Amino acid sequence: MKILILEDDAKVARFVRQALTEDGYTVDLCTTGKEAIDHAMSGIYNLIILDWMVPDVDGVAACREIRRSGIAAPILMLTARGEIKERVLGLDAGADDYLTKPFELDELLARVRALVRRTAGIARLKCGDLEIDRIIRRVTLLGKPLTLTSREYALLVRLANRADQTVTRTDLIAHVWETSFDPGSNLVEVHVSRLREKLGAHRWMIETVRGTGYRLRTRPDAP
Repeated sequence: MKILILEDDAKVARFVRQALTEDGYTVDLCTTGKEAIDHAMSGIYNLIILDWMVPDVDGVAACREIRRSGIAAPILMLTARGEIKERVLGLDAGADDYLTKPFELDELLARVRALVRRTAGIARLKCGDLEIDRIIRRVTLLGKPLTLTSREYALLVRLANRADQTVTRTDLIAHVWETSFDPGSNLVEVHVSRLREKLGAHRWMIETVRGTGYRLRTRPDAP
């Protein structure tokens, strides 16, 4: 299990890394938000711990950017800011849990185990011959990896989450492009077309529902 930690306090960082390493995890440390975002994009982490107040990009902004890119690894906010409104802000940014400094080591380890355990059963999406590992952002078709852009990946995950159901164009724009404004262009259609090309002989999996949106089919004869 690999964990990424964003923490600019060297003493706290060493303390947390040692505790997690002793608990069996492999830990990478970052001291700036930008560095944490760059590391997170690799998709290799099972858990990400973000301190709120750090140089460059703060933890909340880093959390938003990580989620925007489609990374599904659980995120734990670790910060001295404990007011309710601050907790809400962190959770709304995409964090899964919140721990206020100073904290007890046993509680930190328990929260880490709970987050990893909670996501273990939902990390993989299997839709017919297509499988998506949302922790490491890996997509395979018949066991062979597909190379997708961040937007193509986010689009595919949104469709896969509702496999064999129609997903409206409005829904895709809201969740993949994160806007409620429909530009009226062929933006969605272009990305769907590119996804179909990469699916090759399985292009039938993405069905156009005329006038509504799209549906990811798990088998050719799906009604």
